[in-house]
Amino acid sequence: MTLPAFADVRDAAARIAPHALVTPVLRSDRIDALVGARFVFKCENLQRGGAFKFRGATNAVWSLGDDEAANGVVTHSSGNHGNALAMAARTRGIPAHVVVPDGAVKAKVDAIVAAGAIVHRCAPTTAAREAMAADVQARTGARLVHPYADPLVMAGQGTLVPELLRQAPGIDTLLFPVGGGGLASGCAIAAHGIDPGIHLVAAEPEGADDTARSLDAGERVGSFTPHTVCDGLRTLLGEPNFHVLRDHGVDVRRVSDEEAIDAMRLLWTELRIVVEVSSATVLAAALRYPERFAGRHVGVVLTGGNVDLDALPW
Repeated sequence: MTLPAFADVRDAAARIAPHALVTPVLRSDRIDALVGARFVFKCENLQRGGAFKFRGATNAVWSLGDDEAANGVVTHSSGNHGNALAMAARTRGIPAHVVVPDGAVKAKVDAIVAAGAIVHRCAPTTAAREAMAADVQARTGARLVHPYADPLVMAGQGTLVPELLRQAPGIDTLLFPVGGGGLASGCAIAAHGIDPGIHLVAAEPEGADDTARSLDAGERVGSFTPHTVCDGLRTLLGEPNFHVLRDHGVDVRRVSDEEAIDAMRLLWTELRIVVEVSSATVLAAALRYPERFAGRHVGVVLTGGNVDLDALPW
């Protein structure tokens, strides 16, 4: 696989501009005081579909030639990427197939259905997801748009970074969650394409810390069973994503589920916005490791806000 470069992020920004929103930034004096740094929150929870995923999905869909696009697209997703791909496919008038594992958050599955996707259910394992996606692809001829290991998806996710740096000049540190690594890879490529001196920090649940373990070991760890309430971060880090994060020197910080839940509540009350517990890992990391951010100007990515209001973690 050819990894995306900063030029691919620039191309993606132009490609998705007619479809994606320029999301706002917010800040809080109280949060700044708690951490001892200046924080600027990039609110991708206010992106179309309620998550940053719409950027990468739209870049992938609109990169296809007409003949290839006619067969539609397919992916496997526990929620936000499936919703984003269905929405992106709808902007082009093509079918979208989404393989959804059992146990996915109901609100996210409902959003996938509402976006017009053809849903295929499978067992809640990476192997089952990939096997069913391959079967659908073979039967339909649909183009596989991987949730995080697709270069077009990575480049699309990275488009939030130049937006953020224009909205908040002077940022010297970028903080984002990491699961499969699509967002983290895109952000790393985009940030260092603009300013190689920007510090890159990723937040990860302790119960799904394969990225931290992989980078510590110098090689990608194998399959694992996640134990975390952060449903959007239960995915094994992708192979190409591992190489990007390693090459860009991303510093991964672990947080507990309890810390993420407390940070989620704080974001709701201080910023007056709805964010997922997976998104809140970034603030949890800042509160747990304040020395890492002290005195810095930090751009923080809030990745999504698709929450089941009948099943809040508190």
